[in-house]
Amino acid sequence: MSSEPVRVEPLRHHDHGTSLLRFADRALVVCPGCGGRALVAPRPGLAAPKYFIEMLSRPHRLTCGGCGAIADWTRERGHPGRVGGGPDGAEDPFFRRPLWLQTRCAGRVLWAYDEKHVDALAAYVGARLRERHASPTAAMFARLPVWMKSAARRDEVLAGLTTLRALADRSAPADRSDAAHERGDTSCPHCSAPTRSLRRSPRAR
Repeated sequence: MSSEPVRVEPLRHHDHGTSLLRFADRALVVCPGCGGRALVAPRPGLAAPKYFIEMLSRPHRLTCGGCGAIADWTRERGHPGRVGGGPDGAEDPFFRRPLWLQTRCAGRVLWAYDEKHVDALAAYVGARLRERHASPTAAMFARLPVWMKSAARRDEVLAGLTTLRALADRSAPADRSDAAHERGDTSCPHCSAPTRSLRRSPRAR
């Protein structure tokens, strides 16, 4: 993990239609075993997807370096993954775990999947001039909430993103943001097994 501050483009930002799918494939989440930081990422050895939409159907694995928990996700037929948070906040599209990178900002919750997502948001929010070069239909930046795009909130949102970048370097349960609350840990209908069904790596036993 890097402890570098968020990288901000101070003058101009070019939006070429970057989709949220580009960042949803990898996420830092709250571990269902210990409450620390875990990683959700494609299982090792998989070929790179040809299209971004395929990211939501690739087998994924949750791993925790703190307690050694491991869980696998495989999409069941007729149950595609879902990008973005539900009504209670942000979560990863596979295990439905609360994102680790969440913080309270401007009376709301600011979230990101991982460090690259934080840096992309910071480059957009910090830009004084924003140029769009693609249709806004599926573009991540065009679909951001108004409060994140407001010039009046720029400094506040950038401070929140700096907080998220710092959180990415922390992994202990005590480091967890109070915004990353639990949602019941119920069984996930899109998973091959309930999200509570974890196994431990040999070194953690």
